[in-house]
Amino acid sequence: MLDALCQWFWSDRLWLPGGLSWADLEDKEGRVYAKPSHLYITVPFAFCFLLIRYAFEKWIATPLAASAGIKQIVPMRAEDNPVLQHYYTTKSRNPAQNDINGLSKKSSLSVRQVERWFRRRRTQDRPGVLKKFREASWRLVFYICAFIGGIFALYDKVWLFDTKEVWTGFPKQSMLDSQYWYYVLEMSFYGCLLFSVAFDVKRKDFKEQIIHHLATLMLLSFSWCVNYIRIGTLVMLVHDASDVLLESAKLFNYAKWEKTCKTIFVVFAIVFMVTRLIIFPFWLIHCTWVYPVLYYPPFFGYYFFNGMLMVLLCLHMFWAFLIVRMVKKFMFGTLTRDERSDHEEEGEDSSQSEDDSTQKLTNGQAHSEKDDKNGCLGCLAPPENLCWSKTVC
Repeated sequence: MLDALCQWFWSDRLWLPGGLSWADLEDKEGRVYAKPSHLYITVPFAFCFLLIRYAFEKWIATPLAASAGIKQIVPMRAEDNPVLQHYYTTKSRNPAQNDINGLSKKSSLSVRQVERWFRRRRTQDRPGVLKKFREASWRLVFYICAFIGGIFALYDKVWLFDTKEVWTGFPKQSMLDSQYWYYVLEMSFYGCLLFSVAFDVKRKDFKEQIIHHLATLMLLSFSWCVNYIRIGTLVMLVHDASDVLLESAKLFNYAKWEKTCKTIFVVFAIVFMVTRLIIFPFWLIHCTWVYPVLYYPPFFGYYFFNGMLMVLLCLHMFWAFLIVRMVKKFMFGTLTRDERSDHEEEGEDSSQSEDDSTQKLTNGQAHSEKDDKNGCLGCLAPPENLCWSKTVC
C-alpha cells in the first residue's frame, strides 16, 4: 500500500509535462540533474546552522550588542502562585475582570495584587531587546552571505536578464555546482528557522511566518525535483534583497540609532515594494505562468508551483500593509516598536516601575485591605506618602 502511494505521488503525469518521464532527468550526455535524494543533506545542515547560530549569538552578537549599549535586563519574577500560574498557562495571559475577581478569592490576594501578578508574569515572558538583537544579527549575516552568493551564482547567466531563457531547453538543463550549493544552503537555513521557531521571538505574524517558511521549502523542493532550478534561484535572490535591509534596520532600531534606522527602513520599504510587489509578480510569476505553456500543455505541477507562488504573493501583500503603516508612523508619528512584535496593554511600562518599587519590601511585611485603601497600592508605600505616579496606582 505504501509502495502504491509512493508510485502515485511520484507519477510522471503529476509533476512533469506530458510526454516526459523521470527517465528524462537521469544523468546522461554529460548532463547532471538534481535528484530528490540530494535534499537529504539539508536536514543535518539545518542542525549545523543551529549550532553555528548558537556560537554566533554567544561570541559575536552579544559583544556587539554590548558595544551598542544593549544589555540584558532581567525583569522581576512573579511570585510563585499555583492558582494564578495554572490559569496563566492553561487559559489566558490576560484574564477578564470577572476572572480576576474569582482568582482573587481563590488565591487569597486582592484584585490589585492579582492584576500586578499577571503584569509581572507577562513581562517575565516578553523577550528582551538583547534577544531580538542577537536574532536579527544572525539573520542579517546569513542574508548578506546568501544575497552575495546569489549574485555570484547568477550574474553571468542569461536568464537573470531574460526570463524567457529560464525555459530554453527545459527540462534538459544541467545542474551547476553554484546552483546546488545555493539551494542547499537556502533550504537548510529555512529548515533551521522552522526548528528554532519554538524559542525564537514570537511575533504577531507568527502564523504567516510559518506559512511562508513551509511554502518556501515546498517551492524549493518541488523546483529542485522537477528541474525548475533556474526560476528557483531567481525567486531566492529577489527575496534576499530586501531581507538584508530589514534586518539592518532592526539592529539600528534596537541600538537606538533612530535616524539611521528610519533611513534604512525607508530604503527597505522601497526595495520591498519593487522586488516583491513588482518584480516578483510581473516578472517571475509571469515567467512561470505564461512561458511554460508555450512549450508544454498545463499539468498538475504547473498549477501547484504557481499556486505556491501566489501564496507567497499574498503574504507579501500582507507584509506590505504592515510596512505602509510603519512608514506612516515615520511621517506622522514616532515608531517605537516593530509592527510585527507582540505588545502588552498600555501601562505595561508603568507596571515595571511598580515592580521596581516593590523590591524594597522586606520579608514578612504585612499589608491589610485598609493599607490598600489609604495608601499607594502600586508603590506599597505608607499611607502618609504620596504616590509618584497615577498610572502606577
